[in-house]
Amino acid sequence: MAKIRKAVIPAAGLGSRMYPLTRAQPKEMLPILDKPVIHHVVDEILSAGIDQILVIVGKGKESIINYFDYNELDSKFNVTPDFPEIFFVRQREQKGLADAVKYAKKFVNDEPFLVLAGDTIYKSYTDKTVVRQLLDIFDKTQSTSICLEEVPMEKTKYYGIVKGEKVDNNLYLIKDMIEKPEISEAPSNLAITAAYALEPEIFDFIDKINLGKNNEYQLTDALNLMCKDRDIFGVKIEGKRYDIGSKEFWVETFIEFAEKDERFSHIFKKFYDSHKTLPYKQ
Repeated sequence: MAKIRKAVIPAAGLGSRMYPLTRAQPKEMLPILDKPVIHHVVDEILSAGIDQILVIVGKGKESIINYFDYNELDSKFNVTPDFPEIFFVRQREQKGLADAVKYAKKFVNDEPFLVLAGDTIYKSYTDKTVVRQLLDIFDKTQSTSICLEEVPMEKTKYYGIVKGEKVDNNLYLIKDMIEKPEISEAPSNLAITAAYALEPEIFDFIDKINLGKNNEYQLTDALNLMCKDRDIFGVKIEGKRYDIGSKEFWVETFIEFAEKDERFSHIFKKFYDSHKTLPYKQ
């Protein structure tokens, strides 16, 4: 039985929706409390027992590489970050997620592999992390598997959306996928959450697709071809996905994490207590 031992983090996007925050820093380096987003992503991967990681970066993303280097401040604060050996490759041109994943072909070397977006983090509602939930489905089915979540129909245009046949609790056999459909075209409200357990055959299907939505090579299009040829499963996550792809989502995520962290929660209590008597409009 094939086990997933390697993970790929695409982190080459321009971060257009986060401008001007992303003029001089990648969106993956924006902080969620005291760690950048991509640090949270790496922690999620390590928690699943995977320590071979490839990060796909683009122009202006050198700070991601620098972050995972040794830093003199680590010694000053007597901290040793639990970073594995991380490899980096540069996507030479911004041509979409499917194109970025192609850069991992030599790294995965005909093995199944995990893909997690560099701007998305998760919080599980169970004792299993979201990545562990995904890997358990892959281990069970030995087929390409992806994480899903339900979204409001008016938001289907922001995500890859699937049509699936329910085969078990939270588990779907995927029949069709479409990238960022309008409401009238959406086959369901089950959205792909940017977490994938992929068989190496995905590279063959990436080679077959044409430019798609936003004039980019979309991984959803390659997976849609793949699901017509072999089984692909989707697991509805028991947890919450935090997409740090827009300013609104980033602020919401930062506040939610801070409110629930004992190091910072007192700040909110003090703020709420001091504003109790303000004449808010109802």
